[in-house]
Amino acid sequence: MAHTASVALPLKPRRASAPKLHAAALAALALALGWALPAQAYVGPGAGFALASSFAVVFVTIVLAIFAILAYPFRVAWRRLRRGKPPQARVKRLIVVGFDGQDTRLTDRFLAEGKLPNFKKLAELGCYRPLASTYPSLSPVAWSSFSTGTHPAKHNIFDFLDRDRRTYLPMLSSTRIGEVRRFFRLGKWRIPRDKPELTLLRRSTPFWTLLGQKGIWSTVLRVPITFPPDRFYGAELSAMCVPDLLGTQGTFLLFTTRPASGKFKEGGIRVALEPPGAERFETRLEGPENLFLEDRPPLSTAMSLTVDRAAKKATIAIGSEETVTLAVGELSGWLSVLFKAAPGVTVRGITRVQVTEIGEHFSLYVAPINLDPEGPAMPISHPSYYATYLAKKIGPFATLGLAEDTWSLNEKVVDDGTFLKQTLDIDDERQRMFFASLDQLKKGSLVCVFDATDRIQHMFWRYLEKDHPAHSANPQTEHANAIEELYRRNDEVVGKVLAKMRRGDLLMVISDHGFTSFRRGVNLNAWLLANGYLALKEGCDGSGEWLADIDWSRTRAYGVGLAGMFLNVRGREAQGIVEPGREAAALKAEILAKMSGLKDTEKGGEVGIREVFDTAKLYSGPYLENAPDLIVGYNHGYRVSWDSATGMASGAVFEDNLKAWSGDHCVDPRIVPGVFFCSHKIDVDQPALMDVAPTALTLFGLEPPAHMDARPLFKAGPLAADPFARKAKAA
Repeated sequence: MAHTASVALPLKPRRASAPKLHAAALAALALALGWALPAQAYVGPGAGFALASSFAVVFVTIVLAIFAILAYPFRVAWRRLRRGKPPQARVKRLIVVGFDGQDTRLTDRFLAEGKLPNFKKLAELGCYRPLASTYPSLSPVAWSSFSTGTHPAKHNIFDFLDRDRRTYLPMLSSTRIGEVRRFFRLGKWRIPRDKPELTLLRRSTPFWTLLGQKGIWSTVLRVPITFPPDRFYGAELSAMCVPDLLGTQGTFLLFTTRPASGKFKEGGIRVALEPPGAERFETRLEGPENLFLEDRPPLSTAMSLTVDRAAKKATIAIGSEETVTLAVGELSGWLSVLFKAAPGVTVRGITRVQVTEIGEHFSLYVAPINLDPEGPAMPISHPSYYATYLAKKIGPFATLGLAEDTWSLNEKVVDDGTFLKQTLDIDDERQRMFFASLDQLKKGSLVCVFDATDRIQHMFWRYLEKDHPAHSANPQTEHANAIEELYRRNDEVVGKVLAKMRRGDLLMVISDHGFTSFRRGVNLNAWLLANGYLALKEGCDGSGEWLADIDWSRTRAYGVGLAGMFLNVRGREAQGIVEPGREAAALKAEILAKMSGLKDTEKGGEVGIREVFDTAKLYSGPYLENAPDLIVGYNHGYRVSWDSATGMASGAVFEDNLKAWSGDHCVDPRIVPGVFFCSHKIDVDQPALMDVAPTALTLFGLEPPAHMDARPLFKAGPLAADPFARKAKAA
């Protein structure tokens, strides 16, 4: 679920350029640094930093791989001694395929129309049910409950964003990445002495870790909220919240001769090219800050652009590594980008480029620079060399957590066709790594999440509704069937998986939530302001982002993120004024009563908010204090507005959504259930997403831990007849 488009974090100002390196002295230290510090990074509200020596990464990867091979027999013997007799499994392989955002209503429609024959076959082999999501129905929350079998109050993920209680500024809810603070100094140069903090904030234990403790292997591919990666008996490739090379959640670049017409609101940087009619441009592609230098200038590499206006083509040369010639509208494959920080220290990234216009003006789109999986500047897999192994096996692939560039489509830098190609190319990469892993898995579990369903529905839902407000602002019609075609594509994946099933296998195909229309935005902070719960500083109009205009001495409640509202509680927030206990409970009840059933008077009194939920009544657990005090359950067609999500309190409470991002699911979870297909009939009528975790444990003979809130989907004892046994016998 790619929702941080609505909360793209601004970039730090670039610093002045630095003097030349003392090469000989720094080279030796840099090499030593590679051993001690394979990754440096900082991600917070603002630009990030990611720096590593590709030489060291590759060298260490080779050493670790050789060591792993030599140590394998000893590790196997040690595991057997430590873990004892393996549990009695009811399956040989558990395969879980996740299609993020696949909707029950659309699935039912396409099934009835005969367009999903393999989904139908899977349902006939076992079962098909709607799958209850989480409160709220956001991907980081839902997939965390999927992996841990717990409610959010036990795994600590409640949204994409949390707020810093000291500053009220937003911060990533799932990952904490700190800065390096201690350095060895060498003149103007400095060598980091320690690693920055890199912590996964998801709590509770995923089921693959519990399986691993009993010697049961799992391969986990791109499941959200696995960055930094879990350490367990298995392999994992991280997903959501993996940053780009700038340390952001996705910053695209537009090199253009067009005069700036305002800044990009969502995750983009405009770079001016001059003069407009030139046939050659010399510019630079900037990367992360160079931590080795005192003033931390951005790393950069030369980029030459040669324009053939008659042929409508351009040649792009990035450094000395990559040169590609593209026609207008042609999207390149992955291109390597190398930033040299010091002798022996190189930061590696990959990107894609597209010439978007050649005429009176020239423009070049550069996709967010992903960490290079062959030499990632941050840990994105477990074991650390697993990403490199995958890249060697299937080729380069996207590593950014939210890799499909929704930002650039929202900003009309690219068109529908470019976004669709980019998304389907990423889906192809995912399929290659999934089927390679499936072919290698002899026993254990394999979990893979495919994101295309979510991304394409976000950006193309407007095609399903001719009267959607986004139509007038995004009049393209060429890809009107993109969503249906994507569901058919998912069906083909299911067919390929079914063809590879063996005796003793169990297949689940699931989604974390469904989807609905996003036609109108609701500005929670504007509503709180209008109703006296929020106040502005003197002279401010509420248009400041990230709650900058709020007078906290007179504010009792505020909205942050995509689904929640917080009370400004004394002793919890830095400038809290609401007394905890009775006063806070009364305030919650008051807001809940007023906002539940809130009507959109401009649309004939249509209900925009179905119900507001008190999180203290939804779930309990050790991390409940970190949850929003209230979760807003929007109706079909409504969602938190773009302004509200970025902390603004100005403007109307209700407004049309004119962006290409026209579909959503952060609504009342009861109206967007996911899908659940299984090759065996289950013993539960109304399954929930978090039921998968205890089910996985029991299928391999383990007892789910007492803290899990979910229940297994199968009763104790042997499973019903194996639907793949006859195929194995025939073969």
